[in-house]
Amino acid sequence: MNIISPKLSLRAVYESDLPLFYEHQNDEGAEAMVGLPSRARDDFFDHWQKVMANPTIILRTILVENEIAGYLCSFVKEADEREVGYQLGRAFWGKGIATQALQLFLPLIPYRPLYGVTTTHNIGSQKVLTRCGFILVGEYEGLYKYKLI
Repeated sequence: MNIISPKLSLRAVYESDLPLFYEHQNDEGAEAMVGLPSRARDDFFDHWQKVMANPTIILRTILVENEIAGYLCSFVKEADEREVGYQLGRAFWGKGIATQALQLFLPLIPYRPLYGVTTTHNIGSQKVLTRCGFILVGEYEGLYKYKLI
């Protein structure tokens, strides 16, 4: 049985979090789950500088017992649809952390509907989204699209 730590919290993303986020996205297993290639180091840090400077993007670092587990974000992608996304380090997978973190994050986002996209083979993320109230609304190019009203 998975146990969710009562010590999970969210805080602002700090620049000092980025090296760990880089390691998380550079994990081959994470690459496969997300369905996107990891970025080269300089590209990764350049991308995150832009993300952190964009006032329309909502970001939070996920802490489990004061250890950085990953991050959550909300951004406008295409057709003015606001999405949520997250990434956890492998040591935090399969423990209910993403679900609990997303449940804490959703009230911070004053926009509806929200969308979430995951690869068709990422069962864990599909469960996270449905446990947080998202419903499956489409499938395209190896991805499932979920919506929260």
